[in-house]
Amino acid sequence: MQIRVVIVEDNHRIAHALAQKVSLDSRFAVRWMAANGQEFLDKLADSPEVDLVLMDIKMPVMDGITATEKLKASNPQIKVLMSTIFDDEDFLLRAIMAGANGYLLKDEKPARLHQAIDEVLEGGAPMSAAMAHKALQIIRSAPSLLKNSPTEDFNLTPREIQILEQLSAGHNYQDTAEKLIISPSTVRKHIENIYQKMRVHSKLEAVQLALKNRII
Repeated sequence: MQIRVVIVEDNHRIAHALAQKVSLDSRFAVRWMAANGQEFLDKLADSPEVDLVLMDIKMPVMDGITATEKLKASNPQIKVLMSTIFDDEDFLLRAIMAGANGYLLKDEKPARLHQAIDEVLEGGAPMSAAMAHKALQIIRSAPSLLKNSPTEDFNLTPREIQILEQLSAGHNYQDTAEKLIISPSTVRKHIENIYQKMRVHSKLEAVQLALKNRII
């Protein structure tokens, strides 16, 4: 069964370029497109069979962050992958707070886009490397993380800690597998174990908790 993708993008040329990128993988099907957040919500009401949304941020009528917040309030099961040209910390933080499941820059190659869709559907939180770095800067600058609070090791193995370190550097599953000389499926299994031990649901949460507890 194909993964049902919707593209929300006000630039017609970019929207169709994204659709072409997505369609290069036969597992994914672009069901329809919308030019702004309000149009997206209106169309969703009539055609709600959607698995994942590629969401732009700056759009007329209703921006992507507002649309994401409204979507998650009514359809939390639909995954949202922000697709934007803005590598801005404020946009990143606002998107995460609105419920976005990942944050990619629009210049990512098709293979990376397909991989990010897979990661989102598996419960991950993919980000372009530059955005992962900015996310870490936000986390590290948060006052609550700098307090001398009790730490917990979550019974993580040395290998699981190595994988967390790779994730904190913004590396994806394939990069992590190559650096640690293991298979991507083994990386995924370790990440599943990390999520279970740390009681989190995304890479960003895992990295944040690992930093807070001074594991990495």
